Amino acid sequence: MANSIVSGVVHSRRSRLIGTEALLRIAVVIVFIGLIELICRLGIIDTTTMIAPSAMARHAYDILQTGKFDKDIVISIANIATSILLAVILGFFAGLMIHAFPTLRTALEPLLASYYAVPTFIFYPVFIVLFGVGAAPIIAIAVLLAIVTMITATLNGLDHIPRALHKTALVLRLSPWQSAMRVKLPAALPYLFTGVKLVVAYAFIGVIASEFILSGSGVGYAIGYAYNNFENNDMYALMFLVLMTVTIVNILLNALDRRLQSRLSR
Repeated sequence: MANSIVSGVVHSRRSRLIGTEALLRIAVVIVFIGLIELICRLGIIDTTTMIAPSAMARHAYDILQTGKFDKDIVISIANIATSILLAVILGFFAGLMIHAFPTLRTALEPLLASYYAVPTFIFYPVFIVLFGVGAAPIIAIAVLLAIVTMITATLNGLDHIPRALHKTALVLRLSPWQSAMRVKLPAALPYLFTGVKLVVAYAFIGVIASEFILSGSGVGYAIGYAYNNFENNDMYALMFLVLMTVTIVNILLNALDRRLQSRLSR
């Protein structure tokens, strides 16, 4: 009884803290957007350089209403979703394999630690040669950019499984598959979910950035085309849509993560 009361108090305090942090985060964003709006409206920043956030939002709404960039938006979403799926699956199984062979892990860990010092986009000519022009090289770059975060998250998750859970699986005489699904995977899930969140972020970066240089379609290409043709309204509206999409996805993932953490801590 006492333990349940203490657990309830801790959960209540944690919920209030999370609520306060969320409100503070929203307030910071609102103040930042309001400051940019004021600077643009006062003419401190010329409209040929940047339009006000309210104008971005209004033009983004018009774009969605007219369907002017629907094809580009669908292409980018498809590329991002494919990149996320591939990076999560390949990174998870690669992490399992590396974790199963300590010698292999010892050899690869220095490479994984310094992986992001290598500018991934230098490989795009190779991917064009291998996959041709189209979605494939864009997805390849995004996967290459995102996969290591999933590998690292998988390794961290497997490393932090308590020894007591391993012993529990042995006592219950679970098969390797049952042990993995019922014991190890739930224990490692918070770390794996962190990896998934990072994969989503890197997939957005990889796809949108690659479309600037590798594609004749997609949101990244449309932003680059608008920039080169001085179409500021389209450029900033598309940038606004990307930022809003990433923000909404992050909010949903963070909410899911908090719910998962809450259930696992019970």
